[in-house]
Amino acid sequence: MKTTILAALALTLLPALASAECPFKEKTAMSCPMGQSWDGHAQKCVATSS
Repeated sequence: MKTTILAALALTLLPALASAECPFKEKTAMSCPMGQSWDGHAQKCVATSS
Protein backbone atom coordinates (compact mmCIF):
# COMPACT_ATOMS: atom_id res chain seq x y z
CA MET A 1 0.00 0.00 0.00
CA LYS A 2 2.83 2.43 0.87
CA THR A 3 4.57 1.68 -2.42
CA THR A 4 1.42 2.44 -4.38
CA ILE A 5 0.91 5.74 -2.60
CA LEU A 6 4.55 6.74 -3.10
CA ALA A 7 4.42 5.80 -6.79
CA ALA A 8 1.21 7.79 -7.30
CA LEU A 9 2.71 10.78 -5.51
CA ALA A 10 5.90 10.61 -7.60
CA LEU A 11 3.93 10.37 -10.85
CA THR A 12 1.83 13.34 -9.80
CA LEU A 13 4.74 15.58 -8.80
CA LEU A 14 7.31 14.79 -11.51
CA PRO A 15 5.57 16.63 -14.38
CA ALA A 16 5.13 19.71 -12.19
CA LEU A 17 8.80 19.71 -11.24
CA ALA A 18 9.89 19.19 -14.84
CA SER A 19 7.90 22.18 -16.04
CA ALA A 20 9.22 24.44 -13.27
CA GLU A 21 12.15 25.66 -15.36
CA CYS A 22 13.00 29.32 -15.47
CA PRO A 23 11.24 30.93 -18.45
CA PHE A 24 14.17 33.31 -18.95
CA LYS A 25 16.77 30.55 -19.24
CA GLU A 26 16.70 30.55 -23.03
CA LYS A 27 16.63 33.63 -25.21
CA THR A 28 15.64 33.84 -28.83
CA ALA A 29 17.09 35.90 -31.63
CA MET A 30 14.06 38.19 -31.34
CA SER A 31 15.30 39.35 -27.93
CA CYS A 32 18.54 40.74 -29.34
CA PRO A 33 18.84 44.25 -30.81
CA MET A 34 18.98 44.77 -34.56
CA GLY A 35 22.37 43.71 -35.94
CA GLN A 36 22.95 41.16 -33.18
CA SER A 37 22.06 37.53 -32.67
CA TRP A 38 21.94 35.19 -29.69
CA ASP A 39 25.09 33.18 -29.04
CA GLY A 40 24.00 30.13 -27.07
CA HIS A 41 27.55 29.27 -26.06
CA ALA A 42 28.34 32.74 -24.73
CA GLN A 43 24.77 33.16 -23.43
CA LYS A 44 24.52 36.73 -24.72
CA CYS A 45 23.77 38.80 -27.81
CA VAL A 46 26.73 39.24 -30.13
CA ALA A 47 27.27 41.36 -33.24
CA THR A 48 26.22 39.59 -36.41
CA SER A 49 29.00 39.44 -38.97
CA SER A 50 27.88 40.23 -42.52
